[in-house]
Amino acid sequence: MELRRIDALPPYVLASIRELTLELRRGGADVVDLGFGNPDLPSPEVAVAKLQEAAGKPHNHRYSASRGIPKLRLACAELYRRRFGVELDPGSQVVATVGAKEGFVHLMWVLLEPGDAALVPSPSYPIHIHGPILAGASIFRVPMGRDEDLFENLQQAWELAEPRPRVIVLSFPHNPTTATVELDFMERVVSFAREHEVVVVHDFAYADLAFDGYEPPSILQVRGADEVAVELYTLSKSFSMAGWRVGFLVGNERIVGGLGRLKSWLDYGTFQPIQIAAITALNEAPETPLEVAEVYRSRRDALCDGLARAGWEIPRPRATMFAWARLPEPYADLGSLEFSELLARRAHVAVSPGVGFGPGGEGHVRFALVENEHRIRQAARSIGRFLSSPGATSAGARRRERGARG
Repeated sequence: MELRRIDALPPYVLASIRELTLELRRGGADVVDLGFGNPDLPSPEVAVAKLQEAAGKPHNHRYSASRGIPKLRLACAELYRRRFGVELDPGSQVVATVGAKEGFVHLMWVLLEPGDAALVPSPSYPIHIHGPILAGASIFRVPMGRDEDLFENLQQAWELAEPRPRVIVLSFPHNPTTATVELDFMERVVSFAREHEVVVVHDFAYADLAFDGYEPPSILQVRGADEVAVELYTLSKSFSMAGWRVGFLVGNERIVGGLGRLKSWLDYGTFQPIQIAAITALNEAPETPLEVAEVYRSRRDALCDGLARAGWEIPRPRATMFAWARLPEPYADLGSLEFSELLARRAHVAVSPGVGFGPGGEGHVRFALVENEHRIRQAARSIGRFLSSPGATSAGARRRERGARG
């Protein structure tokens, strides 16, 4: 039987490195996993305690609300008020999602259908590429990078696109490139969206993971943005609650309401004790995002300093829980997947190949800061030994890799 939508999906490249990591570990190798961006920090203690308490009450075991219980939506609105100075109506401008990923995919169903198109960053978090495709739409790529003129790229992609896109997908701070923007960029995007009658979807997953005084802007801080824009916010990274699957779509009333209506057909919301615990996290642990960001800042420094000592200078990101690096020169022509496999086998360090984020990511790898500083320094030393080993050339690398595969 043909599974048309699923069969059209490409192999998930990033999964291949995870499988290799498991294979090496089963063989006894101590692999430092900086590939999968899975937060390792504990969730707020008050949230864990509230979850335990709420789970003990039988009335919380029933179906919940697909839009999120009212107090959870209110807590999100309060966060936006105190964090970004943005006023949201929790009844009409906030809907809870089962994590930002679920919210994004179902939002594409609301906004797009076959024959429509979306502008998507390149490289990009994979679901930003395939969410529109799963809705039956086509995508046009917008080159994304730390040194790119992002707004100029957006304008050019719009002019070349046919049919004209109905949706612009953005995500800043950006995964995987760690690119950041200021509020004036968001102002230009909102003006552009108004002029061309297009919807902007901003995935704000790394809203609070910023360093060195940088403060990522919410697109809703722009006056009138809620006429053309919605934003996804999640507790996954900011509150280190990735497995809890609590996110929100906020902004334009009609779009938020549309997602709420679709979700009423699809689910009954996240398990209610989790929603109750998320309220506690938002209201009683507001300092958590700052504490989490400080941990990632320290890990960033450990990685960048360690790789610099190893002879691999990489940009020092000012946001996200990642670092984005060009392949070191001796291996530049290997391709990111082959280099990542080689690094896992020879240095016992797992990273994500850039090609897993679309063709625009080729020639790069992504480091996820999801191990402690001791392990990150260990990884940097291992990489240094690998890079300084005899025959550290692309040709030599291929010969050694073929030998390793037998």
